[in-house]
Amino acid sequence: MNPPDSAPAPDLAPAAGEPGILITPPAEMPRDGDEPITPVLAREVRHPDFSPDKFPLVALGGSAGSLAAFERFFRAMPADSGMAFVVITHLSPDQESELAQVLQHFTTMPVREASDGLRVRPNQVYVIPPNRDMSILHGMLLLFAPTQPKGRRLPIDFFFQSMAKDARDRAVCVICSGLGSDGTLGLKMVMENFGMVMVQAPETAEFDSMPRSALATEFVDFVLPAELLPAKLLAYMRHPATRPRREEAESAARPAHALQKIFHLIRAKTGHDFSFYKRNTVFRRIERRMNSHQIREFTHYVRYLQETPAEVDALFKELLIGVTKFFRDREAFEQLKVRLLPLLRLKPADSTVRVWAPGCSTGEEAYSLAIVLLECLDGLESTAYLKLQIFATDINPDAIDFARVGIYPDNVVSDVSPERLRHYFVKTEDGYRIKKEVRDVVVFAVHDLNKDAPFTKLDLLVCRNLLIYFSTELQKNLIPIFHYALITNGVLFLGPSENLTGFQDLFQSLDVKWKISRRTDTPSSLIRLANFPFALARQHALAPSASAASPMMAHTARKDSPFAALVQRVLLRQYTPPAVVINPKGEILYVNGRTGRFLEPAPGLGAMNVFDMAREELNYELSEAVHKAVATRQDVVAEGVKLRLETGVQLLRLTVKVLEEGEPLAGLLLVVFEEQPTPRRVRLGKATLAPDHDAQVQTLEKELQYTKHRLQTTIEEMESSVEELKSTNEELQSANEELQSTNEEAMTNKEEMQSLNEELMTLNMQYLNKTEELSQAANDMKNLLDATEIATIFLDNEMVIKRFTPPVHRIVSLLPSDVGRPIMHFANTLRHETLAQDVRQVLDRLVTVEANIQTTQGEWYVMRILPYRTLDNYISGAVITFTDITALKTLEAQLQESARFAESIAETLREPLLVLDTEQRVLAISEAFATLFGLDRDRSKGQLLRELDGGAWQQPSLRERLETTLRHPEQPFLNFPYVADFPKAGPRTLRLFGRPLTSGGARTGRLLLGVEVVPA
Repeated sequence: MNPPDSAPAPDLAPAAGEPGILITPPAEMPRDGDEPITPVLAREVRHPDFSPDKFPLVALGGSAGSLAAFERFFRAMPADSGMAFVVITHLSPDQESELAQVLQHFTTMPVREASDGLRVRPNQVYVIPPNRDMSILHGMLLLFAPTQPKGRRLPIDFFFQSMAKDARDRAVCVICSGLGSDGTLGLKMVMENFGMVMVQAPETAEFDSMPRSALATEFVDFVLPAELLPAKLLAYMRHPATRPRREEAESAARPAHALQKIFHLIRAKTGHDFSFYKRNTVFRRIERRMNSHQIREFTHYVRYLQETPAEVDALFKELLIGVTKFFRDREAFEQLKVRLLPLLRLKPADSTVRVWAPGCSTGEEAYSLAIVLLECLDGLESTAYLKLQIFATDINPDAIDFARVGIYPDNVVSDVSPERLRHYFVKTEDGYRIKKEVRDVVVFAVHDLNKDAPFTKLDLLVCRNLLIYFSTELQKNLIPIFHYALITNGVLFLGPSENLTGFQDLFQSLDVKWKISRRTDTPSSLIRLANFPFALARQHALAPSASAASPMMAHTARKDSPFAALVQRVLLRQYTPPAVVINPKGEILYVNGRTGRFLEPAPGLGAMNVFDMAREELNYELSEAVHKAVATRQDVVAEGVKLRLETGVQLLRLTVKVLEEGEPLAGLLLVVFEEQPTPRRVRLGKATLAPDHDAQVQTLEKELQYTKHRLQTTIEEMESSVEELKSTNEELQSANEELQSTNEEAMTNKEEMQSLNEELMTLNMQYLNKTEELSQAANDMKNLLDATEIATIFLDNEMVIKRFTPPVHRIVSLLPSDVGRPIMHFANTLRHETLAQDVRQVLDRLVTVEANIQTTQGEWYVMRILPYRTLDNYISGAVITFTDITALKTLEAQLQESARFAESIAETLREPLLVLDTEQRVLAISEAFATLFGLDRDRSKGQLLRELDGGAWQQPSLRERLETTLRHPEQPFLNFPYVADFPKAGPRTLRLFGRPLTSGGARTGRLLLGVEVVPA
């Protein structure tokens, strides 16, 4: 059976002895349902930053079923795109490949099989040969003989990683149909080097394993059917600035290795590992701390953390999620009561209802659970008494301390009903305090879900809105643990945004909306539960980063499957000797194989201790070996240990091995019982004859010596412990005195706090006055915006609407409820398709964008987009204003029409006339003027008067007279004598007259110059 990653694609080449696949040319293969693809010229799509030697490199990876995807892709890709294409797929190593010839039918670009040292050129397609791994260096394809077995080769990852380093931001990888997960590691490298990642939509792929594995990384730019990928790729190359923003960690400013260093510093300081939290959540909080210290680069912030230990604690508190309140989603808690009542009715009398609330933060949710459960217990018809025990845990010690006190501010009245407030809260000076009977049922503790063991035998587990902050990998580890922690039919209560995807067989849904489920026990769930401790061990094992991992180290899907676990279990049972894993106290933690011949249950209450359960003949040897191994931290082997069985004497090899493989096994011991070949004389003779008296005495003496040694050691340890207890007692007495002194200081502090409270009340009044002033200012601002009647939209840095004025509805259909939604979600009436790009340009470059835009109704607006600056000069978004200029545009059109009308009149008059502007440039010329002086009308328009007709009109006296008339329209001139020698008309004596042109009594800046020829 071939592993999924190595399964050959049956549609890539015919098998030996089978008929080949007949591929007809594209013109003979009409495809129903395909939309026509408009070719895009290479000059239109070429990346502006790519020189002829720096063209984009597109690598297409696929496996089974990918040929159909390649066909649709290349049929839609123009032949002159300016990009080079490399096709990598899983080919049979034993057959010649015809993939290049097949692909040639789908495109007019040259398609060739890659050879060693071949240099990649644009507008060509290269195909990987069979039984070869391929990489690229400086634009040259290099072929390697495979070093991995057939089932473990990952040629797509191998090429993607080399392409990412060689082409960097010019690299584009495309994941198409296929089995397995080949390409997943490589696309991460492409993304880290600023390349682009595209994936065929899984629903359109014949085999969706590879596309879905790529999507699980959350590093994909575009997900489209294969035939639509070329258009999106060409659009990206034409406008690279339109690439979607990523939320992942890896980029130039936020390198993954810097993030891992930050995680390491936090874990070294606090003991908590945040590497399994979602990257976008972690980065938002890290960037908030960086902004507070005005640090721009992640590497600089790592150095700052190293030099400032206090900043590590501050960052740890920043990363903690503290969003909670009483009875969040009140309807969800009411549904929980309904689902809990049947479970509580089945509980035996005097039993305990166990509840666990991980991620409790400051305790509001834990106390809400306590109140709901107390109400459920009060509502039971049975008189049976049930105990209630709630474990509320969190990784934040400060939050746990706050929750233990149980005092909350007065604003809890908005979340808690008056009846519950009266029954379960007590009003104090500081707010509302949880009553003692409620606090007594809740046990708060510091606990890390990522590394600490879970609470077990639970009737209810409540983990609401915590999993959404964890990565998919950690969520997959935690769900089986939750299943294990619950009893059969126990209830799991998640948040509305969380789900059990991939683990539906472990739980039965009780309420889909509010994510209330019941634990189920099915064969598949038992397999999952058998594996979950190993998953926890893997979770904390050190692993190389994704960027450094070799593609040949990737695991296949089957390796971690239940099938593999069952096979390993059978092998361990059949071919390994019986063994137990114990701690230094002898408590058995794990049993492998059949140990009944060596260990038997001890009388009395059940206990799993190897010293109590060992057979009498093994007790001494086992105790000595374990004690020696613990003391020396070295393996101990006892040979020839005799064990008396019903069939005779059996010789054993007893081995105690110190375990050091990984953190979960550190400090534990492995005890192995191996039966050795026993001579027939020893086995039968010792079983039938009386035991050797001298050997028995020798054995007893050895055991007595060992006991004396252990007793002496125990006495010394006891004496040392007594001394330590005396010292501790003295310290406790001293601490008691200090506490008494502290109590007196606390009384003094109380009086100071009362004085401070009075000052705070005064300060509160000042704040109230300031609030009223701010309210008045807000009212004034609102009226100002409404009075201006200028359509205004306020956006934040993510282009989400914060506020807008009423006139906006004429341009964008916005309602008050649309605040908080992105501006891209709304259609507008503007004949302007780049509004979102303009806003992004303003946010990125802090420039102002201004444009005159017409709406579909014919209205005109001046659109101005400016950065939104706070009082402390912080850019907090953008402001878009639309000023109505429809009337001005109408007037402008009318003036232009009037000017054209006047010019047409002047040109058609029989008198020699010119129309000049303020610069004395010819705007219109009559036919009579052109005929008189032999001029070309079209060439004369736009010339300066002094340059007209070879400079015959450049006399200073005329120019001064024209300038005077333009400045003073009330001073026209008549019969102005002008004598000049014209190139075509000859010497002429002229009388000129000039008058400014007006429109409705207003100046137009134009002058009418008339000419009259004086007879000789």
